[in-house]
Amino acid sequence: MTDESNPKSIKPHIILAVIVICVVVIGYFAFSGSNETEELPDPIIEAPIPDPIVEVEEQQEYDEYAVEDEAEMIEEEPVIVDLPPPEPIPEPIDTSDAAVKTSIISLANYEAAASLLVNDDLLRRFVVLTENAANHDIATNHQVIVPPDQKFRVYEQSDKSFIDAASFKRYTPYVETLDSIDTNSLISLYETYKPTIADIYAEIGDPDDDFTFVLMDAINHLLDTPEVPVPIEVYTDSVMYKFADDRLESLTAVQKQLLRTGPENMRRIKAKLREVRDALQ
Repeated sequence: MTDESNPKSIKPHIILAVIVICVVVIGYFAFSGSNETEELPDPIIEAPIPDPIVEVEEQQEYDEYAVEDEAEMIEEEPVIVDLPPPEPIPEPIDTSDAAVKTSIISLANYEAAASLLVNDDLLRRFVVLTENAANHDIATNHQVIVPPDQKFRVYEQSDKSFIDAASFKRYTPYVETLDSIDTNSLISLYETYKPTIADIYAEIGDPDDDFTFVLMDAINHLLDTPEVPVPIEVYTDSVMYKFADDRLESLTAVQKQLLRTGPENMRRIKAKLREVRDALQ
């Protein structure tokens, strides 16, 4: 393709031609003159005329520059690079009690789930409760669930006291709620709030420790609770009921609490805890 067929290459030539014409015309009138008193046969011939050879050389020189300029313009065309779109800035996670409780309830397929959870300081309660359980203790002031309305009951037989089955049934709604939650969804929710959980744990524990390991320690400790057949004998020292079996009474507070949920409830709780532990590993 010739330069003349390319409009982008023609434009510099037109501008150059105009400049050359202006230079020639200005040079002509600047060096030309007339004297009316002289009788000259041909005053036009006597006027200074620019050397046509110089004009041709100048025009050729400008033409060469134009070609070079055009080549540079063609070579220096900008390269368009498709840049990836900027990554969206993630919205901050809502860690308010209402948001956390709603997130947990949304995972449970159980109508009574909302009434079983406390309404305040859920994440901190969870961290403190877990840290205490990992240390084989119970944080009585940091429960994440409300206590059952029904009272602990026993029945008497042969001058001995045994835990009434009605006492075990008090915990069935809690177990039903736990069973209805998909384990993978529960782990995903934990990962969502894990940064906030880690910050809370750094305030009460070792900031260099991973809270997930603390959680697994607590789970493993609960899983170590022995299976006990019913009926389970207890006695009272006028203050509280204790297990008549010294082996059971020597268990930690958190393990004894799991025992009080009853054999069937404890079996289901342990099954869910194993799923959670395996998913965390």
